[in-house]
Amino acid sequence: SGLTPLEAARGRAFDLLAQHGECGIVDVVSPGLPNGSDTGHLALLGYDPFKYYTGRGPLEALGAGVELKPGDVAFRCNFATVDDDGVIVDRRAGRISTDEARVLAEALQGIKIRGLDGVEIEFIPTVEHRGVLVMRGRGLSDKVSDVDPHKTGTPLHPPRPLDKSAKARKTAKALMAYLEKARQVLSNHPLNKERREKGLNPANALLTRGAGHLPKLEPFSERYGLKAAVIAGGALYKGVCKAAGFDVINVEGATGTVNTNLNGKMEAALRALDSYDFVLVHVKGTDSASHDKNPVTKVRVIKNISEAFQRVVDRAFNEGTYVVVTADHSTPVEIGEHRGDPVPVVIYGHDVRRDNIEVFDEIACARGGLGRIRGIDIMPILCNYLGKMPLYGE
Repeated sequence: SGLTPLEAARGRAFDLLAQHGECGIVDVVSPGLPNGSDTGHLALLGYDPFKYYTGRGPLEALGAGVELKPGDVAFRCNFATVDDDGVIVDRRAGRISTDEARVLAEALQGIKIRGLDGVEIEFIPTVEHRGVLVMRGRGLSDKVSDVDPHKTGTPLHPPRPLDKSAKARKTAKALMAYLEKARQVLSNHPLNKERREKGLNPANALLTRGAGHLPKLEPFSERYGLKAAVIAGGALYKGVCKAAGFDVINVEGATGTVNTNLNGKMEAALRALDSYDFVLVHVKGTDSASHDKNPVTKVRVIKNISEAFQRVVDRAFNEGTYVVVTADHSTPVEIGEHRGDPVPVVIYGHDVRRDNIEVFDEIACARGGLGRIRGIDIMPILCNYLGKMPLYGE
């Protein structure tokens, strides 16, 4: 049809905000730079990722409830499918279910490797194929390369030290030993044998990326004077917000998948607004559909989000709540990967300047009053309306 999924979906709640608010487009991190959800959320919350980002791993770990200590190294991890030669067939192992991932994770807990010089390694599953790998011990470094090449048809990349330090060499060696053992355990697991018999991709390897230590962020409440909470299904989004001092509100059925409990998340957000100044609600389903190159599902998810979000819009119109709708990155459905395209944004509030935009989509928002801004501009713009921005100069 030549339309983007957002244009095709025509979400009524989003269009209402566009008609009564101010629209624009956002270079989430930097113009033309494809960014991850980690750096994207940092930017949208007003933390320059070029200054504060220490890797995806520790943020995922925080969101998964892992208590990281100084010196721990955390990695984002995927269950994946590889062939006998170690070539990646599927980076997400057919989007293995969360329950199946937990079964495999339990088997990984039994891995014991000699000669790691006191290094302990733990795998924690999160949502579907996603997980966190945490390394603990003395003399570890986060200067270790990604095992995940971020594409299929490519061999696994062995972890390599990114500098000449003994710590980096030790970390890479220990990680390699663990991943090799994990591949053996996973390949022989009954669950994967069952998946093969059903014609499903086995989850027979782990892909690590985003090694990092715990980041140090100025608390959001001190930075902006706002008491904040987050509602999300995925560990990463909870982790970014926890690092900034947010409270996490867990919602039953918030799975971080295309079938998440949208109504429950919106109801929780409305309740939270009675106790918090700022509530971030994250929905993952649109991105998952894009990575799967499934425009039909993406349109359906957008429509479902809009329908559930309508109650939030109604409250905003009736009670003067400020609302911002945007995305943390662009994932074109025909490509299936992140790109550096700008994303649409709308800001609504009783005193927000209205422009003449009637619909919320990538094309219309480009003509809006906000123009083309950066992700780190959103919080100052919002805080200006909230009366939270100090005077600069005399």
